[in-house]
Amino acid sequence: MGSPWKGFVEFTLPASPPTAFVSADLSSTSPVGLSLSPYGRSHIKVLSPVTEMERGSSEPPVARNTDSTPSTSADPVPIPRSSSVSCHPHPGSKKHKRTPLYQRSMSFDPGMLHSNGHTAYANGTGPGIRETGVVEKLLTSYGFIQCSERQARLFFHCSQYNGNLQELKIGDDVEFEVSSDRRTGKPIAVKLLKIKPEVLPEERISGQVVSSIPVHLDGKSAPGQVPTGSVCYERNGEVFYLTYSPDDVEGNLHLDTGDKVSFYMDTNKHTGAVSARNIQLVKKKQMRCQGVVCATKEAFGFIERADVVKEIFFHYSEFKGDLEALQAGDDVEFTIKDRNGKEVATEVRLLPQGTVIFEDISIEQFEGTVVKVIPKVPTKNQNDPLPGRISSRIGFNDKELPFGEKDTKSKVTLLEGDHIQFNISTDRRDKLERATNIDIFPDTFDFTKETREMGVIAAIRDGFGFIKCVDRDARMFFHFSEVLEESQLHISDEVEFTVVPVGPVYKLFTKDMLSAQRNHAVRIKKLPKGSVSFHTQSEQRFMGVVEKEVVGTNTKNASPTKTKEKEAEEGVIAYEDCGVKLTVPYHNKDLEGGGYPQVGDKVEFSINEVKRTGLQSAVSIRVLNRNASNAKRLLGFVATLKDNFGFIETANHDQEIFFHYSEMCGDLENLELGDTVEYTLSKGKGNKVSAEKVTKVAAVNGISEDVGATVTMGKVIRPLRSVDPSQTEYQGLIEVTEEGAPKGQNYPFGIMGMSNKADCLQKGELVKFHVCTVAQTGQKMACNVVPQRRAMVECVKDQFGFITYEVGESKKLFFHVKEVQDGLELQTGDEVEFSVVLNQRTGKCSACNVRRVSEGPKLVATPRPDRLVNRLKSITLDDASAPRLVIVRQPRGPDNSKGFNLERKTRQPGVID
Repeated sequence: MGSPWKGFVEFTLPASPPTAFVSADLSSTSPVGLSLSPYGRSHIKVLSPVTEMERGSSEPPVARNTDSTPSTSADPVPIPRSSSVSCHPHPGSKKHKRTPLYQRSMSFDPGMLHSNGHTAYANGTGPGIRETGVVEKLLTSYGFIQCSERQARLFFHCSQYNGNLQELKIGDDVEFEVSSDRRTGKPIAVKLLKIKPEVLPEERISGQVVSSIPVHLDGKSAPGQVPTGSVCYERNGEVFYLTYSPDDVEGNLHLDTGDKVSFYMDTNKHTGAVSARNIQLVKKKQMRCQGVVCATKEAFGFIERADVVKEIFFHYSEFKGDLEALQAGDDVEFTIKDRNGKEVATEVRLLPQGTVIFEDISIEQFEGTVVKVIPKVPTKNQNDPLPGRISSRIGFNDKELPFGEKDTKSKVTLLEGDHIQFNISTDRRDKLERATNIDIFPDTFDFTKETREMGVIAAIRDGFGFIKCVDRDARMFFHFSEVLEESQLHISDEVEFTVVPVGPVYKLFTKDMLSAQRNHAVRIKKLPKGSVSFHTQSEQRFMGVVEKEVVGTNTKNASPTKTKEKEAEEGVIAYEDCGVKLTVPYHNKDLEGGGYPQVGDKVEFSINEVKRTGLQSAVSIRVLNRNASNAKRLLGFVATLKDNFGFIETANHDQEIFFHYSEMCGDLENLELGDTVEYTLSKGKGNKVSAEKVTKVAAVNGISEDVGATVTMGKVIRPLRSVDPSQTEYQGLIEVTEEGAPKGQNYPFGIMGMSNKADCLQKGELVKFHVCTVAQTGQKMACNVVPQRRAMVECVKDQFGFITYEVGESKKLFFHVKEVQDGLELQTGDEVEFSVVLNQRTGKCSACNVRRVSEGPKLVATPRPDRLVNRLKSITLDDASAPRLVIVRQPRGPDNSKGFNLERKTRQPGVID
């Protein structure tokens, strides 16, 4: 083999080997140091590099003779410490090959055969470098070796084998050098030496799985690589790690990290790597399981496991945490142990909410039909937790899916044939599919055979209510959970519903309130206003004559604010239909127009029929002609309203007529001062005149249109009788106070002459007004009367105040701050204008519409009295009886700093800056 050296190389051998080339661990020994160091072993004596260095001998190392002839001397030839070896031929001499010194220092040491043959060359083909391999092919005179450290297949001749060729077999491990063929230049293996195989112990070794074989969710191996895991075992205090593959596990088991195992060790002939084989599971690691607390009792509970469809018992003593915070629905982890032959959960700990997931819900929604509903009353033999069934076409297949009570979005009752939409839930534990998030389509009533009824919400309680049905006499009970679309129901809302027999859920409500009723309303849908009608009204109009008037109940203590709709006797109208004389009842609420019909009046009406009972009544009644013999109806104006009676000002505005609220036909709550009414005069006990059959009519002009344009100033010399009940005259009286006016010129006024009907004009008040003429009598009266009141604010409290103004016996007038216009804040001394109103219930007057005219004088600080100033001047700091200020806590400013920023100044007692 030719030398790769060219040129001249000279080096010096140091007295001792460099420590950089020596290592106690052969596996980490520098390959350069072992290959190129000139301190090799002797050509006969085989010594390991460590032994050679550890001798510490003063003898210099010797060079090994690489010639084919053995050395004639048994003693090693010493090499001078500082000698140079030349590879360059002497001039004039024959060329001959010299083996480099680093090659001559190599040796075949079997102890180095397991150093994995690392080299200093990139391709591992440097001369003299020993490699290992496996005999792959063996013929009579040659063979091939598969390299263990690299992907190469090398030729070798049998003459290069150092040993008995009969013992060499295919599969044997060998060590060799790499050379090149002189003829072809291809690398070949030379100087082959058979490696004795390391005999591994055949006893089973106990260990533990360190890393399990990774797999995907579908159970297949990771693509592109052979999945491997690792196990470990301990020997003499050291821990060793070995790899394994799925084929090395007996019983086709999946090992998890922490499992206790036993195995044999095996060596790969190609790579020399040691791995574990024939692995047997000894003990499974105690795994931590997860679940959700499904029930809690007094001292124990149950957990629904996340790995299998099963519940497991646990005692509160096994809970590691705050037991008060534990409740049903909490996510927990636990360890399973056997106690008395039963599995129990131990070491229970809380997990973050949402950690445990039992099922996967599809994003896509499906349509289906309910084919089996959940029975309201479960049978004794019913053990199916998902008794409901839904039929749906998913893809190209018809599928039937189960569902339970918790799978509906709402608590609305499902019926067979319902058109619904839902998601599919797949249980991770047993892959069971079911329908969930079930919601009813609005058009489901077109698919079912149910009978829908209509009604109006009559009453609402806490969680339930009652419906007034169109086709039933009794009110129908319903629960709020049966309302579709989660719409909020109120009284008088119109609804549509289905009637079903009462179930056990509603027995609690119906036991006392609906003892005789056996049905309830379900699947309630809110309808637009006007959808529900309890009656049918004829389109034909009929003509008739009033035979009997409506007689109202005599409610003496009725109040306009507290009176409810009166229960009155029905009136009767006689009419003819196809030549047959008939009668029909009517009520005042069905009248049109202002007046109430009386006996003999001719009326026009329609006939209304109640759907449920078939009863008929007259509606949309309109008076056509009044009976001449009837008492004359008069017009008037509401002048006074008391607790249960009032007074009406006549059309001539000269007197007032008493009436009781029981004679009022219509809604008293809408009756106000100044309203135009129609009434009939009657005489009661003592020949006292009063108004009866009082009806509110459309407003008419209270006074003639002949109103003067001149504004006149005057003074009230007599108020209305509603203000001063002691006077006999109803009308008030105003005296003209303008200059040039005739002395003693007066104008009467009534309630309709007031600009503000609620204002109480007092005697002596100044007013401005217009003069008008009453058309019926030609009398001139004051109208558009506006008081000219001005007074000073006496005081203002929190939400009210008083004005210095005399009303009756009181010297001051009360007002509320809400009555102040523009939201101004009044102060004492402000001048204001206002109106005076009378409280009918208390009989006291108060101010309203308060408007500030001018502001009062600003308040100034009054000086301290002289006695106080003299007292302060006479106090000295040495006076023990003087008041003292003791600082309990140092004050802080707004910026949290101590004290104040302003500099303190000495002040004289009694002096104000």
